[in-house]
Amino acid sequence: MPLWVLTWINRPRPLVEYHADGRRGISWAAKRRPAPAGFGRGRGAPAPLSQDAKNRNAAWKFRKGLYASVAGARVSGTTALLEDVVVPVQSLAETCGSLQELFTEHGYEDSVIFGHAKDGNIHFMLTDRFEGDAALNRYNAFNEKMVELVLARGGNLKAEHGTGRAMAPFVRAQYGDELYDVHLELKAACDPRLMMNPGVIIDEDHAAHIRNIKLNETIEVEADHCVECGYCEPVCPSKDLTLTPRQRIVVRRAIAKAEAEGNAELAAELERDYEYNGVQTCAVDGMCVTACPVGINTGLLVKRLRREDAHPVLAAGFKAAAKGWGPATRAGSIALSIADKFPATLVGGITDAARKVVGTDLMPRYDADLPGGGKTRKPLAGNLGAAGSELLAVYLPACVNSMFGPAGEGEGVASAFTKLLHAAGVSVFVPQGIESMCCGTPWTSKGYADGHEAMAARVLEEVRAAMPGKNLPVISDASSCTEGFAHTLEAHGYEVVDLLAFTSMHLLEKLPRIEKISSLTLHPTCSSTQMGLNSDLQKIAEAVAQTVNTPVNWGCCAFAGDRGMLHPELTDSATAREAAEVRDLDAAAHASCNRTCELGMTRATGKEYRHVVELLAEAATKQ
Repeated sequence: MPLWVLTWINRPRPLVEYHADGRRGISWAAKRRPAPAGFGRGRGAPAPLSQDAKNRNAAWKFRKGLYASVAGARVSGTTALLEDVVVPVQSLAETCGSLQELFTEHGYEDSVIFGHAKDGNIHFMLTDRFEGDAALNRYNAFNEKMVELVLARGGNLKAEHGTGRAMAPFVRAQYGDELYDVHLELKAACDPRLMMNPGVIIDEDHAAHIRNIKLNETIEVEADHCVECGYCEPVCPSKDLTLTPRQRIVVRRAIAKAEAEGNAELAAELERDYEYNGVQTCAVDGMCVTACPVGINTGLLVKRLRREDAHPVLAAGFKAAAKGWGPATRAGSIALSIADKFPATLVGGITDAARKVVGTDLMPRYDADLPGGGKTRKPLAGNLGAAGSELLAVYLPACVNSMFGPAGEGEGVASAFTKLLHAAGVSVFVPQGIESMCCGTPWTSKGYADGHEAMAARVLEEVRAAMPGKNLPVISDASSCTEGFAHTLEAHGYEVVDLLAFTSMHLLEKLPRIEKISSLTLHPTCSSTQMGLNSDLQKIAEAVAQTVNTPVNWGCCAFAGDRGMLHPELTDSATAREAAEVRDLDAAAHASCNRTCELGMTRATGKEYRHVVELLAEAATKQ
């Protein structure tokens, strides 16, 4: 049982973790509460102790992301250099104070110190444009005094990280001439040609630490503060196919550097390769922001690039589609229904031929796992649910559920939700113009700003007309669509709620006895994760099934609207680990909360994925 305390002692802020086997042990630790070693006592009241997991996780998230957060706030075009030294614990506070004095003396006012107090391990960071004689001489002078300070305290110039290049010129000072000469002899014996990791640890060039410092060029504002820490990489769906968010940003900087140096040939080559690897295979799912300590959403960078590169003819076509969205969705639905009646190989062959002509990033690929078209939303308009009951929300059924039909023999989420409203004795209102409404995500993700603006204006107009004099929450039934509606409506004072949260709050407890299935495997979506809906997804799933599993290897499926049809290889790569786990779990049913994600997971696993609310309606209305 861990217990943590954050204390304020002048400027240092130690984060202390206590562990014990039970509450008695924790109580004992809380009473002792020694001040962190080396910082003294009685110099500031400690913050209250907390056993709350949320508070503990927040404190540790702040601590773990401190480097990237501070580095991310640096001036554009500067570089953040992180060092790692260690001193005896009893000298820790004094050393930190002396480092602060060195920062002031050499003009590094924005520097920060953090580390591991119980080990005497200090990390500190310098930010500057390490270029030109003045900046490099200042950095060199600081390093000389810092090395002298650490060694005088009986410390070591490296603690938990490798010596690398920055400290290589000072290894002799650390170990003395005799031991350093032994290092040289060993290096010469093992690597006489100096081929292995040259310049690292062993380097007789006393100016090595000020040569070849990586300089960052200013790039697009959405990603300019990236420190290339790589925290984003594990959650990126394209990480095993093309580029990660960090790599996308690194290449943007390489392009900017090539342009600044007048190397037009290199810049053009990087731009050509970046189109597929950086832009086309980005799902713009935003999962990177959930892991980034600086809060960078690389998807916003890619959306910007798509906007800037949008073809005028295509932009005009997508704007026209926004203005006639009702007929456009019906055309898509009819096309899917017609295609469903022909052999998949025939239809797939036609789309493959078209992709060769117009391009793979414009023409979707048809596969046998795509469903037929869905039903029109127009009949849902008006009051929906139990007659005579008080309206609880304005309901905007997602157009994606109208364009793509339900899985297998299912009825679709809108029909299922209608049954649940009747069963719970509540109702919602659907705007009269629902057939022409969309969350706007197709336009923002593809970079067609005018089309999105046109659709946003229509959505706002219809929602205002739906509730004159009222302020009901607005709900939608696909998590990414809820997120899209939120971007449009929340700026105008409307509350936007996903169907998961609405069902959890208003319907579950009012439903009759539910006949549970044996097991259910869930696929949370990027949007449900970022909007904090996964607890509601889990709650509904637990009402449906006796056993609920979310794969350990869950991640973004990268279907991303039509991205999985444009670039099937992206979804294949993104879902590989999760799909293998899903097949091993072999649950009785599989669910998610977004139709295109359900399509992606169905394709990846061979299992039929449906909206979890659809499964709830089946379980609640069985006779």
